[in-house]
Amino acid sequence: MNEVRKINIEFSDRDLRRLIVPLVIEQLLAITVGLFDSVMVSQVGEAAISAVSLVDTVNVLLVNAFAALATGGAVIAGQYLGRREAVKAGHSGAQLLLFMGEASLLIMVLFYLAKGFVLGVVFGQVEPDVAAYANTYYIIVEASIPFLAIYSAGAALFRVMGNSKISMWVSLLMNLINVAGNALLIFGFHMGVEGVAIPTLVSRAVGAVMMVVLLRRPDLPLRVEKFTLRHDRYVVKNILRFGVPNGLESSMFQLGKILLLSTVAVLGTASVAANAMGNTICTFQCVPGNALGLAMVTVVSRCVGAGNYEKARFYTKKLMKSTYFFMWGAIALVLALLPLIMRMYNVSDQAASYARQIIWMHGIAAAVLWPASFTLPQALRAAGDTRFTMVVSTASMWTLRVGLGVLLGRFWGFGVLGIWMAMFADWALRVSFFLPRFLGHKWETMGVRD
Repeated sequence: MNEVRKINIEFSDRDLRRLIVPLVIEQLLAITVGLFDSVMVSQVGEAAISAVSLVDTVNVLLVNAFAALATGGAVIAGQYLGRREAVKAGHSGAQLLLFMGEASLLIMVLFYLAKGFVLGVVFGQVEPDVAAYANTYYIIVEASIPFLAIYSAGAALFRVMGNSKISMWVSLLMNLINVAGNALLIFGFHMGVEGVAIPTLVSRAVGAVMMVVLLRRPDLPLRVEKFTLRHDRYVVKNILRFGVPNGLESSMFQLGKILLLSTVAVLGTASVAANAMGNTICTFQCVPGNALGLAMVTVVSRCVGAGNYEKARFYTKKLMKSTYFFMWGAIALVLALLPLIMRMYNVSDQAASYARQIIWMHGIAAAVLWPASFTLPQALRAAGDTRFTMVVSTASMWTLRVGLGVLLGRFWGFGVLGIWMAMFADWALRVSFFLPRFLGHKWETMGVRD
């Protein structure tokens, strides 16, 4: 271990730019293509929009859970790279792919077995045409679960190598396949929700295959030389220790957001529209923070693997300063363009008023609290301190964002604005735990265990 601690880790400003810029582009791609996607789906009809939206409320849990699980598992490979143990890094990468593949196959089977429960009970009573569309979309899209998991694992492994450009290009290809496929099948072949579902399945399959092929390139610092069906219990144990809390935390976060939608729904159409607009527009304010958080995982995991905690702290502080700077820029840009953005929405004056208040509130709160509540804990996760971040995030989410949100929104008269106020309180509580944790030394004892 003493020998490992002598390894020097340096990321120049150019290295950081090469890591971060593709991550920002990838984040923007996901949001922008999602908007195009929703516009094309709307051409099928209101029943199709409702069906796709309902099924995707469940699928978003999978997307975020797999991404978080893969990122947590890839931290192990990043720490081995920091130790200059490329063979172990590649082996841990192969084990992550195996674990994600097996877990996703099990989840896919469970989703198909639970189809009746999800469509009939979770979604409740819906119109017959909506139910029929939802059934078709569900059957096709859930077949992509293993592909989504493998793609997520591959993207996370490339990011910990510092090669975020690969994940960006593969993501771009997947999004192009999705958009072009939707356009062809919906407008060319006049298909219904099948025209939305099939491109999703195909794009995820292409993404998974590309990741598997690219991970075998001999010039990579982390190369998966061979794929195996044999489990390495030490590596799997670390994947479970690092990845599972990450995945559970993300799942609980998304589940809480979904449950809050029922509270928003009873507040009226204007509140529902304003909440949806706020969620979409405010996402752009957080793009730099999300991208720099992913970069934080790469940089800090390598420093921790090298045993150089001084460098881990140095780069965390440097990336946090960048997060605040670029988020302030993104927030200012969104607020400056807000009058133009609002004219793109055909909503009531009340909904527009609520939306403007939400976006301004979010911008002010995010400028102060968001980086320390979401980007900073990525450094703790990269060091292996995932259980602490999971407990804090989950407890804060359910007590403040959900519990206080319901009280403020439904019972104390604040309406949809109260739900967003509760979210800001959630951020503040997270900061009060994550900042002292980072300033302490407990997280320095959480690295990979051989």
